[in-house]
Amino acid sequence: MTSFPLRLRITAWYFAVLASSFLLFGVIAFYAMRGSILETVDENLQDQIQGIRELIERESGKAELEHELRAIEEIRAGSDLLQVSDPAGNWIYRSRTMAQYGPAAAGEAKASVTTQQPKGVPLRVLTLPVEAAGKIYVVQLAYPLDDFDEALDRFRRILFLSSPLLLLLASAGGYWLSRRALAPVDQVTREARSISAQNLASRLVVPRTGDELQRLSETLNAMLERLEQAFRRITQFTADASHELRTPVALMRTRAEIVLRRSRSEEEYRETLRQILEDLQRTSSLIENLMLLARADSGAESLERTRINMVENVGEACLEGRALAEAKQISLRAELPESPLWIEGDANSLRRLFLILLDNAVKYTPPQGRITVSLSSSDGCAVAEVRDTGIGIPAEDLPHIFERFFRADRARSRQTGGAGLGLSIGKWIAEAHGGTVSALSKPGEGSVFQVRIPLAGEDRKQAVGSRQSAVTTVGIKPAKLV
Repeated sequence: MTSFPLRLRITAWYFAVLASSFLLFGVIAFYAMRGSILETVDENLQDQIQGIRELIERESGKAELEHELRAIEEIRAGSDLLQVSDPAGNWIYRSRTMAQYGPAAAGEAKASVTTQQPKGVPLRVLTLPVEAAGKIYVVQLAYPLDDFDEALDRFRRILFLSSPLLLLLASAGGYWLSRRALAPVDQVTREARSISAQNLASRLVVPRTGDELQRLSETLNAMLERLEQAFRRITQFTADASHELRTPVALMRTRAEIVLRRSRSEEEYRETLRQILEDLQRTSSLIENLMLLARADSGAESLERTRINMVENVGEACLEGRALAEAKQISLRAELPESPLWIEGDANSLRRLFLILLDNAVKYTPPQGRITVSLSSSDGCAVAEVRDTGIGIPAEDLPHIFERFFRADRARSRQTGGAGLGLSIGKWIAEAHGGTVSALSKPGEGSVFQVRIPLAGEDRKQAVGSRQSAVTTVGIKPAKLV
């Protein structure tokens, strides 16, 4: 179906509204003018018939009444449209003009005002019963409406002839105004059409008019800003992912080519295969993380939410992280409340979140360091903190640590520092549960990562502001909550 330009549709609507307005105005004006004419004629008839009524009431006989009415007719040169009859319809008096037009006598002695057309002449007839000397007379006084009808016809013709012309002129003016009003929109359209993936940094010119056009331009510029940032993130993500995947693949290929150049001992072959397997495991983990983030961005990754106890979930993560800490001779301590903290969430995803934080703490904490995991409730949320005595994070890097492929310590290798996706995945898991994850750190003093997850239902109200004693879940003596 063909869609007409907006300016034509605006003009069509303007034409329809204006035509309806003209039609309504014409009908109202015509009937208002006609009603005003009839009202004026009726008032004139009322004034005249009062004199006739007084005359009838003074006269006692039919002969005297007829004589007086004839005298009045001669004085007025026969211009009166007057007739008097009895209730039976017998004429007592009838003026020459009334006899000429020949309106019928009143069928009953009842006051009324009617419009009649005897012999095609429009008359406004006022009928009034008058009682005199014990007799009833029916008086009818008429006024011709032909001149008024001609005036109404002229008025109607003027309306019918002038309205289409005015409509055409008004529609042409409306089309011109709509073009001028939509000209800035056309300009915005042309500017927006010129922006592509190669020049997403370009912005529309914002007219400082304070109207809808300014708001439209500002909204489009804000949308372009978001698109530019998203496009930049996608481009950077693609480049980083390609780089991260190319390196281990190149390394595995190099090792395979070297070992195949000449005959090797069984031990050398086994060592090469072991190294390639380690590279494959790291690459597989990287690919799985990339797929997880891709599904999260597209909304395809969903969580299996159940009612879980955060105390048990954090405790299980600490038990799994204990091996990592012991391998570097790091002390791991858990401070968990005795009573449960219930949330609605995915147990596996949350356990992965805390393992990511523990793994990150172990990597950047030197031997003989300490890692403390605590859990409490505050403001209707379960609050978990992972503290370490590691090397800390520089202030300029702290805002970027949750970005994908970001490494605060760029000197670390992929074998020790990872691909820089762990904290990004942890942030997504926390936000998917309606929570947050944040970090505080000072170089040389360690870091604190805090996770806040809303408690479930009634547990949120009961746990607000509560503090409870702690027990360890990793076989270390209980510690007091700070």
